[in-house]
Parts: sequence; C-alpha cells; structure tokens
Amino acid sequence: MPLLAVSGGQLVAAPRSVPLRPGPRRSRPSPNPYLRLLATPGARAFTAGNLIARLPMGMLSVSAVIMIAGSRDSYALAGAVTATGLAATAVVAPFTARLVDRYGQARVAVPATALAVLGSLALVLCVHLDAPAWTLFAAYAATATTPNTGGMSRARWAHLHRGDPAALHTANSFEQAADELCFMLGPVLAATLCGALFPEAGTLVGAALLMTGVLVFAAQRATEPPVTPRTKAVASPLRAPGMPALLAVFLATGAVFGALEVVSIAHAGGAILALQAAGSCVAGLVYGSLRPARDVHLRLLLCLAGMTGLMSLPLLAAAGSAALPVLALCLLLAGAATAPTMVTGMTLVQRSTRPEQLNEGMTLAVTALLGGVAAGAATGGWLVEHVGTVPGYAAPMSAAALALAVAGAGQRALNRAPGQAR
Repeated sequence: MPLLAVSGGQLVAAPRSVPLRPGPRRSRPSPNPYLRLLATPGARAFTAGNLIARLPMGMLSVSAVIMIAGSRDSYALAGAVTATGLAATAVVAPFTARLVDRYGQARVAVPATALAVLGSLALVLCVHLDAPAWTLFAAYAATATTPNTGGMSRARWAHLHRGDPAALHTANSFEQAADELCFMLGPVLAATLCGALFPEAGTLVGAALLMTGVLVFAAQRATEPPVTPRTKAVASPLRAPGMPALLAVFLATGAVFGALEVVSIAHAGGAILALQAAGSCVAGLVYGSLRPARDVHLRLLLCLAGMTGLMSLPLLAAAGSAALPVLALCLLLAGAATAPTMVTGMTLVQRSTRPEQLNEGMTLAVTALLGGVAAGAATGGWLVEHVGTVPGYAAPMSAAALALAVAGAGQRALNRAPGQAR
C-alpha cells in the first residue's frame, strides 16, 4: 500500500521504497589462496621482479664451475672458488641486510647488486684472459654483496599482511616454492647456455637477469616496507629469545641439502636432483593452501620428524640396489617435507625478529642455511670418497634427525620468543 504525503498543499501517494539504481557488482574473492595473495595491490609487479632476480641464484655457481673447470681443467679449483664465494656471502650478507633494514630496500639493493654484477663480470674477464688463480677468488668473493631478494620479498609480504597469519603462511609457502623452482630451472639453464653457446654465457646471462630483476623489484616503491627510524642502538636479532635455536635448526637443515646433493650426484648424476626440488616445490604449494595450525612450534617439530623419516627412503633404495626410477621416486618423496619445514622455520624467524630488523633476521637464517649446505656437502663428499655412496645417504637423514633434536631441545626458548602473538 502506498504512503500518503503532503506536497504543495495537496495529498499525494508516495511509493514505500525508491528503486535503487543498479551498481557495479563486486567480484567475489577467489577461493584459491594464491590468487588472493597475488591480487594484493602491487604484489604481481614486485613478485615478477623478484623471480627474475632469484633465477640466477641457481645459475651463477653452476656457471662458475663449468667456466673455471673448462678453462683451467680443474674441478678442485672451481670448487674452491665457489666455496670462497659462499663463505664471503655468509659474512657479508647479514651486514647488507642490516643496511636494507636501516635505509630501505631500493636505496641499498640496487648498488649492492651492481657491485655483485661487477664481480661476476670480473670473474669472466679473469677466466677469459687466463689471469692468475688468486684473481678468480677475489672476483667471485666480490659477488657476496648480492642482496637476499627472497628475504626482501618476504619482508614485503609481512608488511602487507601484518596481522593476517593465514595470508602470511600462504605468502611464505609461495616464496619457498619460488626458491625451489629457481633451484630447479637455474642449473638447467646455466648448463644449457654454457654448452650451447660458450662457457661464459651462463655467468653473463645470470648477471644480466640479476641486475634487471633487482631494478624491477626496487622500482615498486608502493609495497616497500617503511624504514623505522632508530633512536637508540638495537640489539642484534641473534640475541632474540629462541633465535639461536632456530639458526641451529637452519644450520642442520642446510646440511641435509648439501649432503643429499653431493651424494646423489656421485650415485646417480646431477639431473636426478631436480626431482627432489620438484617434490619440495609441489609440497610447498599444497602446504600454503592449507589452514595452518596455531602452534607453530609443534608444526616445526612435525615437519622435521617427517623430513627425517622421508630422508630414509633414498638410503633404503640405495642400500637395496634399487633401480634408478625407484631412487628417483624416493628423492621426489624426500623433497615433500623440505618446503613445509622451511616455511614453518621462516614463520618462526619472522615472529622472533623485531619488524625493523626483519631483513637482517631472515638473512641470518639464510646464512645459517648456506653454512649447513657447505658443511653437509663436505661431509657427503668425504663419505662418498671413503665409504661409498650408499652409506653416504645416511648423512642427510642424520642431519635431519639432528635438526629435530635441536628443535625439540630449544622449544622452551622458542616459546619465550617475542612477538608470539603477532
């Protein structure tokens, strides 16, 4: 029934409601957590730049080995040069990350990358001109200023999704899967370029991709975390409660990767390692699509227990003289616990680190991981040479068990970590 109203001295009938003009429909959020993640304003642009910059992560060391070994006919020299670069990175990377936290990603990452690229170009020049061996060490050590692009990307996600643990869990899983993808594609691309073109091609292309990717990434200023002015000296993230135990877990986890890589190359060739990275990549994407449990420390223990159990599969396959396809399947399954473990560990690092020191905290974790990779590779190589590849597969399983023991022993310290409620 219409309503009666007075208009201009006359009684008129007015409708009960005025029809609304149709407006634009709001699109429903995608049920896929990764599509929702990449729908964040500015996310696709900085992710594209970061992926370009991260691909050389799996290219440059392989390219250097191929280039130096082919020129000097010495894998020992090539390995020593790359090991020196790894050691230099372990020392320099935390200081670079501290500068990033203090002055901003764009202001530090671009010049630091330029210095690293100059080091790569100097290495190519020294190899091409047959310069003395010490120049190779000096040139490759200069690449240690390469910024931790994965850490900077994770810092952006933490800034954009602060207060949203589910979105941050998906972001960390996405970043870990991206790491695994780069480690799968990088060595293949490097070997192809060095073999199909010329030995220096892998290093040159890797340096170009690194510089291009960092420039694209740094240009996305809208998503860059703001710099927090420091009015007083702040203690290193190393002193945060729970951080030493976490870094010890990363160190032992890195030994898993280093030992598994060397032993698998000696036992079945390097191509089979791509399956381990593939298993980790897929597992990371699946893990990121699941709702995370609230107890992150328990999650870490479960992931490490799973990794310890799955790392026994390659040992059992090798001990049983299984065919290569069986070993390949075992490596694929062994990789399934890698990404969830890394994602959970990085989540704990983010919670244990002050927001204004996030890049430094995550870089310390990566540095511990690289140190573990070096130690695991050395241990695996010694076992292969002295006792054989089959017993060598016990090294990654033992390192995973050690990581589990350290995490269990340090759980009390982890529970006292600041920012647990963040």
